[in-house]
Amino acid sequence: MINLVRNYFSKIRYFFGGAGTTLSEEYVGQSAPKRLRIILYGVSLVVVSLIVLGMYWSVEPDDSEIRSALNSPDVSIVGSATTKTLIKVVDTLLDKPGGYLSNDILPPSVWLDNVPSWEYGVLIQVRDLSKAMRESFSRSQSQSTEDPDLSLAEPRFNVDHLSWAVPWPEREYRDGRDRLENYLIRLSDKKTYNTQFYARADNLRYWLGTVEKRLGSLSQRLSASVGQKRINTDLSGAGGARQSTDSPKEIVVKTSWMRIDNVFYEARGTAWALAHFLRAVELDFGEVLNDKNANASVKQIIRELEMTQQSVQSPMIVNGDGFGLLANHSLVMASYISRANAAIIDLRELLSKG
Repeated sequence: MINLVRNYFSKIRYFFGGAGTTLSEEYVGQSAPKRLRIILYGVSLVVVSLIVLGMYWSVEPDDSEIRSALNSPDVSIVGSATTKTLIKVVDTLLDKPGGYLSNDILPPSVWLDNVPSWEYGVLIQVRDLSKAMRESFSRSQSQSTEDPDLSLAEPRFNVDHLSWAVPWPEREYRDGRDRLENYLIRLSDKKTYNTQFYARADNLRYWLGTVEKRLGSLSQRLSASVGQKRINTDLSGAGGARQSTDSPKEIVVKTSWMRIDNVFYEARGTAWALAHFLRAVELDFGEVLNDKNANASVKQIIRELEMTQQSVQSPMIVNGDGFGLLANHSLVMASYISRANAAIIDLRELLSKG
């Protein structure tokens, strides 16, 4: 029995010691077959290349071209600044390094989640603004007809952003972008009287109402990174209001730790696109804002949104407790988003006054 145990441990030592060293030298070291070494070096090179490529694609795109578009002389026509900025944002979404990544199923895109979340935040703002242009900005009254190009552009941007087969999001989004280009060309033609952009206070309030809800939702999701109990206020302030099913008086809200960075970068993409759109709105709705003395309010909103674009110094989005030892990037982002949202609420109230 003792000899059997001794022989067993001897075989283990041989396998992990002598044989292990022999195997490593034979199959990995200099004595390995040349073909095997070439395969190992090739695989290592491919993996390193994909990692470097993924890091390059994860860098947020440059927005200098979007900013310069607002300084061109052809934005003097009412509505051209907003339309051109929307086109440039879509171009950036599709033509940035790596292109559109949300629906990619091959490496390195399939490993990345921050950039796709950023893309989704930008896309949501593109959808909301294109909807406002179709339903409000380009129509004089509720009974007026909608613009033919805008009516075709808006549904193109609502194609599922994760679809990797028919319909292809890239093709649909680019088609929507081309429809916006057609609208911009007709808008600049002084002989085309049926193509208009109406810069009115009620139109601007319509779009800002959608933005207000988007930012409010993002603020709640970002704040839920630490988890908290919230009082149910769904029916507060509405006498006789009812809802489909009863809800508890207190609700525990917490964003999954696996979704923390996704929500953070979605908010970052939302703020990036919204800041560009508001700069364009400053030009197209300049007289309306001057009349309401609301220019300072718009500039403050843009300032808060720009603060969300500061460089992230940490290699990962940290989800520390509210007053713990570690930082919580989501709560910092929620602070800026909430301040911007509060300023938008004030701006809408200001625009509603005669």
